[in-house]
Amino acid sequence: VQLQASGGGLVQAGDSLRLSCAASGRTFGSMGWFRQAPGKEREFVAAIAWGGRTYYLDSVKGRFTISRDINTVYLQMSSLKPEDTAVYSCAAKEGYLYGDAALLYRSYNYWGQGTLVTVSS
Repeated sequence: VQLQASGGGLVQAGDSLRLSCAASGRTFGSMGWFRQAPGKEREFVAAIAWGGRTYYLDSVKGRFTISRDINTVYLQMSSLKPEDTAVYSCAAKEGYLYGDAALLYRSYNYWGQGTLVTVSS
């Protein structure tokens, strides 16, 4: 199983960026994104279950949109802020995660390498 994330980069505040994560090896019921900023704990960003149910970190609601195409998950990020600067990692689980379970790092079985997003002010 491999998860390959891409799309990070350096942008200015207010810009948009789209992250992609292509998973291979099996079909996943739930996929998500987490991020870790320098010196901070890893935090949940967004998740999507098979069937389309989505979950978001409060601070990104209305700015970020998660979507998927079978085994590729996307994170469309708009109105980026300097506080969005972090390494973003995708995660996947064969089963279905709903509610609080979808927000927890330990709920996921597979992880991709991170992609760095830097937002300058």
